[in-house]
Parts: sequence; C-alpha cells; structure tokens
Amino acid sequence: MKRVLLLTASYGSGHNAAARCLAQAFEREGCAVTVVDHFRELVSPLFERASRALYHAILLRAPVLWGIGYALGDWMASDSPFALGVTRLGARRLAPLLDSLRPDAVVTVHATPATAMSALVAEGRRTPPHTSVVTDFVAHSQWIARHIDCYCVAADEVKHEFIARGIPAQRIVVTGMPVRAEFAEPVDPAAVRAALGLGDRAPVVLAMAGSQGSFGRLPDVARALDALEWPLQGLLVAGHDKGLRRRLERLTDGTRVRTLGYVDDVSRLMAAADLLVTKAGGLTLAEAMAAGLPVLAYGSLPGQEQRNEHFAARAGIALVARSYLELVHLLDRALDDPDLLERLRGRIRRVRRRDATQRIVSAVLEPLGQPVTRP
Repeated sequence: MKRVLLLTASYGSGHNAAARCLAQAFEREGCAVTVVDHFRELVSPLFERASRALYHAILLRAPVLWGIGYALGDWMASDSPFALGVTRLGARRLAPLLDSLRPDAVVTVHATPATAMSALVAEGRRTPPHTSVVTDFVAHSQWIARHIDCYCVAADEVKHEFIARGIPAQRIVVTGMPVRAEFAEPVDPAAVRAALGLGDRAPVVLAMAGSQGSFGRLPDVARALDALEWPLQGLLVAGHDKGLRRRLERLTDGTRVRTLGYVDDVSRLMAAADLLVTKAGGLTLAEAMAAGLPVLAYGSLPGQEQRNEHFAARAGIALVARSYLELVHLLDRALDDPDLLERLRGRIRRVRRRDATQRIVSAVLEPLGQPVTRP
C-alpha cells in the first residue's frame, strides 16, 4: 500500500476542494492518504486564523492591495530574500512529519507547502517524490521552486508559461484541474431542471461567487437579470454569507430569480444551467468546463482571478464583463444568440479534461511502479 501525504491550505475554497478530490481518488487506488492543512497544523492555528482573516478582509475591503501583492510576488523568486522567509513557513515541522509518516509521495495543492518542500531539499534532506498541483490557470513565481519534481497544470497554455519561467518541459504534466467525481457522471439536464422546479422553455442563468458569496458582485447580477426583457430563470447562490442571502432575497422577491444559500450539489445546478455568471476562481472555472457550461466572468478579484479570467477569454470558453453595463449587454447578447453559447460549449469540449483527477493520480503513482485504474 502506497502512502500519500497531501498538503493543503484553507485560503479560498479551491485548495481544500482539490485536496478532497485527490484524497478520494488515491484511496480508490488503495493508497493510505493523510491530508494536512499546512498553515493550521505545521505553522500555527493562531497564525492560520489571523492570516486567513486578514486575507478575507483585504479581498472584501481593499482588493487592489491584494492585486498589488500578487504582482509583487510574481516579480520575485519564491526563495528570494525579499519574500521574508514566507516560503519556509512550516518547514521546521514538515521535516519530522515526513520522518514519522514516511510517505511514498507528497502532493501539494498550495504554493507555500510546495516551496517549503523544496526548501527541505535545498537543505540536503531526503524527501519523497513531490508533485505540485497548480490550482489556477496561470503560472506564478510563488508556485515555482527549484526542487519540485513534477507540476500538474490545468492547460497547455499554463505549461508554456511554466516553461517560459525556466521549468523543464519533462517536469510539467498537463492534467487539467481536479474536480469532484460527480462532474464526470452523465446527467439529464431536463430531469435536473424538473427536480429543481425549473421550466424547460426559458433559459437558466446560474450565478455564484464561491463559497463566500460576498467576495463577488451578486447584487449586480440580480439587478441585471431583473432588467432584461428576455424570458429567463435565474439562480443566485449566496454561499455561506447569510447577510448576502437576505439582501439577494429582497432584491429578487417577486422576480424570475431564485436565491439559494450554500449548496453541495453544484454539479446539478450547472447541469441545469445554460450560462454561468461568476468571478473566475480556478475551481469554479474547472467545474464549469467539466460541466460544459459557458461562463460570463464578472467581478473577478485582482490577482489570480483576473489572470484566470484572461486565460478563459483567450481560450474562448468565457465572455468577460468589466462593468455593470457590460454585464447587462453581454447577458442580453448571450440570451439573444444561442449560437454564441453553442460556440462557447464547443470550445469547452475541445479544451476540457474531465478525467483530470485520475490523470494527476497517474502522474504521482505510475513513477512509483503502481499501475492506476483508468476511469
């Protein structure tokens, strides 16, 4: 039985969601999996709570500051002295964890544990083979370190970016991004619509902004949908933010739009929808691609989300609205032009990798001599 250590972090929902997907896939292959939150368990619970609260506060109140920090981080190498030792956070406790667990492989889904692993190798420590799963559609300097054995990336364009940053091509595998297993299951959209109480004639527009809906601009989307003259059905997902849900319910009361709180069955909602309006989080884009659902990106945060947005626009899988007026215009255009949505779906079918999770598992286990069951 192979032992796999998965290192994640609770900043945004995408990293932990990726870790859960991979843990389940490794377990299906008969592996013993240990999932560790790098900041909470290897740095400090107090540091994890304080830094996550600061991160969320910046995203809510001063997102431009996060964009500046993200750009500065991309400007410097991950082991730069200007990084003030951030890339070594958790390395002191990570070393004895590796000694005690003795994993056959380490998989990281966040930049900091990835660079901490590299730092241990730079010190001369022997470590297991290490695979870094990049959870955005971009290459960023803080994900790049000299002693990472393998990068699993979401698309060919991302691989080219890593190569341009000096990473040998043989260390990069284009796998796609891990998404939940239910996205690979066949779904009857008509049956899902009926189960959700939706009609089969008017198009369905789904809008979300991650598990913390307040980081997006869902009130704008509610007003835009209500302003359109086209027949439509709207679903707004407020996530865990109860205050936002109450605000959206007031905005959508008596309209064609329904407000939901946090939902577990995102795959069913995407199967029922004709268009997704969302900020461009890496996991959300990956799930929309797996569902074959066209995207209208709106409200993306500075930093990785706006760069994900640029990828989606260049790849031809998304429309992008940069203002409320553009949002209304693009919604009107998409609902008026079914051929536009079909062209987006066709492009998604050409670039998506619905077996991404299994590809990553193969990239980790096959070099260890363990054959992997194909889906």
